[in-house]
Amino acid sequence: MKDWAAPLIATALFAVFSPGMLFQMPGKEFPFQFMNMKTSLASIFFHAVIYGLLLILFLVILDVHLYA
Repeated sequence: MKDWAAPLIATALFAVFSPGMLFQMPGKEFPFQFMNMKTSLASIFFHAVIYGLLLILFLVILDVHLYA
């Protein structure tokens, strides 16, 4: 049996937290923008930090597993 939780969580979070995909923080004109499909270095850094923290939360602290 393989544990599929880590790759599924990582893929879902990556899709949601790609800067400009669903939202962008900080935005270029506003602090928070939806689906503008643009990015900046500050936004890339901010989204990378949030992505890393959520991965730590799900995979280390909560120890989520999904066996198939």
